[in-house]
Amino acid sequence: MASIEQSYQLLAPLMNRELASTLFGFTLLLAGLSSSIVGTMAGQVVMQGFVGFTIPIWLRRLLTMLPAIAVIMLGLPEQQVLVASQVVLSFGIPFALVPLIQFTARRGVMGNLVSRRWVTLLGCVVAGVIILLNGYVLAFELL
Repeated sequence: MASIEQSYQLLAPLMNRELASTLFGFTLLLAGLSSSIVGTMAGQVVMQGFVGFTIPIWLRRLLTMLPAIAVIMLGLPEQQVLVASQVVLSFGIPFALVPLIQFTARRGVMGNLVSRRWVTLLGCVVAGVIILLNGYVLAFELL
């Protein structure tokens, strides 16, 4: 298994090493920024709009930075921590996806923009597959 430091070398056959490492680092940075922005905004909208609860911005930033700081301070292997974080994050998908499917299927909430029945059904199938895959990971991979 390649480490994060070596992952850019997968691009090396397509371009020179310097360009490959720069492109890999830049795209990794953009991926992190986009997920942070989307996650923060989604959490803020859900907490303020649906739950009616707010967290001060300094506390929010501290809480989101603590795991990264802990990984750095403990000297944990980045690749394994990255994979583990994605597994943990996958368990949160149903908690966002199921209410989203329910809200978009309600005419009282969505008005004329309500999802068509086939879209709702497809969403339920996708959510079911994700929940089953998470169950598989929990039962057979993590235990």
